[in-house]
Amino acid sequence: MKQNFAIIGLGRFGGSICETLIEAGQEVLAIDKDEDRVNEYMNIATHAVVANAQDEMALRSLGLRNFDHVIIAIGEDIQASILVTLMAKEMGVPNVTAKAQNKYHAKVLYKIGADRVVHPERDMGIRIAHNLVSKNILDYLELSDEYTLAEVKVTNSKFIGKTLLELNFRQRFGLNIVAIRRGPRNLIISPSAEEMVIENDTLLVIGATEDVDRLDDKMK
Repeated sequence: MKQNFAIIGLGRFGGSICETLIEAGQEVLAIDKDEDRVNEYMNIATHAVVANAQDEMALRSLGLRNFDHVIIAIGEDIQASILVTLMAKEMGVPNVTAKAQNKYHAKVLYKIGADRVVHPERDMGIRIAHNLVSKNILDYLELSDEYTLAEVKVTNSKFIGKTLLELNFRQRFGLNIVAIRRGPRNLIISPSAEEMVIENDTLLVIGATEDVDRLDDKMK
């Protein structure tokens, strides 16, 4: 379903979201106070405008309250990020996603009404660190302080040639198998209990972070 998105801030984070949404066939209004940045996205976004997002009248004139989702991707200016988030919610925007610089910034954003707060630098740092310390974890995404989605390569021969029912991941590790990646293009979504794990498979698992770490240890 096509939705209307407004992205405020066209740095690397906001710009990449803009490009990805356009590729997915969505309507995107790109906003930045820097004319050069706006010009870069003039032929990419559905609409791109130069505007000071801290000016409430400017946001109202752009019809911000009519958008399904507003992404506030403002970089280093925490005060601007907070102010724009507050104005967007006061205008009645149903879904506001805001970028946070740190956990204190995130707490304030949630308190003033942000529906979702993201930490792109922190999350990427966590993913890279896990890739560096474990040869089995190919990707790692923190869903919350306690839960993780991870892609784990099967390197322990005791797992190979057995079905998911026999391996009983839920009982042994407290994890759910979301998918099995078999080769570069074959992704088995919601595999059945009879699906057999074969050599070079990777498992997309979801569960408590400590349980993901236990599974990683078993693969070593």
